[in-house]
Amino acid sequence: MRGLRTALIATAAVALAGGMTAGVASAATTGASAAGACQPGTLKVTTTDAGGNQAGMNHAGTYLTVKNTGKTACSFSGYAGLALEGKGHTALKTTARHGDTYFAKDPGVHKVTLKPGQAAYADLVWTHTGASTAHAKYLQVSPTGSNSHSVISFDQEVDNGTLSVTAWSAKLPTA
Repeated sequence: MRGLRTALIATAAVALAGGMTAGVASAATTGASAAGACQPGTLKVTTTDAGGNQAGMNHAGTYLTVKNTGKTACSFSGYAGLALEGKGHTALKTTARHGDTYFAKDPGVHKVTLKPGQAAYADLVWTHTGASTAHAKYLQVSPTGSNSHSVISFDQEVDNGTLSVTAWSAKLPTA
């Protein structure tokens, strides 16, 4: 009887330890995937050429970079909201096309989670042939498509005020 009781206690201890380990792993997984939505003011937008040259056949481009400047991880998905501004920050007619650009494949809409200090990227492309040119001086970028946005310097001639942009991705979009 004593041997049976010892065996049952040992089995229960193993089961309990296994359950506790599974619970810890489950909590760790849940915590990593439970990053809340990025809040206004926690994402800073800039542009970068990322060491490459995006120019050819009357097309020009740059990468939009969005960095988490907050103190906690946060998530977002989709495409940047874009609006051109002229001299004196006057609004210019802007059309944003979502998908592949002349220089990069669209990674598609997917959740991007950024820890503090991490960045995500989108490829931004326009043409400059002189067709109904919008003389842009600034670009409004809303990383999450909300009303919260950054205004960055963007001294470009943009045909018809039309911009092409890929979805946000943790990696640089490539061809």
